[in-house]
Amino acid sequence: MTAIVAFVMACVGAGLGFRCLVRAVETRGLTGVRWLLTAAVAIGAGIWTMHLIAILGFAVDGTPVRFDIPLTLLSLLVAVVVVAAGVFVVGRDSSRTRGVLLGGMAIGLAISGMHVVGMRATEIHGTLSYDPVPIAVAVVIAISVSTLALAAGFLMSSVRGTALAAILLGLAATAAEYTGFFGLELEITPGTSVLPGASAEEFIFPFIVVFGSFLFLSSAFVALSPIRQTGVAAGAPAAAPGRGSN
Repeated sequence: MTAIVAFVMACVGAGLGFRCLVRAVETRGLTGVRWLLTAAVAIGAGIWTMHLIAILGFAVDGTPVRFDIPLTLLSLLVAVVVVAAGVFVVGRDSSRTRGVLLGGMAIGLAISGMHVVGMRATEIHGTLSYDPVPIAVAVVIAISVSTLALAAGFLMSSVRGTALAAILLGLAATAAEYTGFFGLELEITPGTSVLPGASAEEFIFPFIVVFGSFLFLSSAFVALSPIRQTGVAAGAPAAAPGRGSN
């Protein structure tokens, strides 16, 4: 059940992000930059919320599980900053093909980096490491499907295209997340000491509520707000100066 909810939240963030990205391409100046920043926050927050929901179902036999708060917040920063690099390339590159390829790579790396940093925040009685093969597969999934999502979002600039792109990016984030789980290698050392950090219920659930509300409310705002196209962005010809009569 957590996997389904995680996928839905990743799709919501991706859908909001793609609508903002399309609007950023159609505008210029400070307004375009604001749309790009909103797109980065939406996509980054969406995949991070997906990660939080996924680890709600993460349990280890023989040890309690807690999470280091600064590292968990760092994983959010990784997601937003690296996604921002990707969406700015897509939104401002003169070559749409190059922008989609580089942007897809950046978003895929954001998904992968966010997962690795987020899982490093896990505190257990024992050690946690990764099998490199599933992690490599997760990175390939994240980059390739993120690139497909960007391509779909721009080849089909309608709401239907945005929906397809959101589903693809949701799949990229969720599939990479759970493939990464398969690569975890745990060595349990039974103990009774109190682990540092916070439990999922103490720390993660409130963030899910906050970011989930942000994504849904922002989606409604973007869906209802009109697109204002400038003459240059919309391709409108400049008006010729009128000739005064003598």
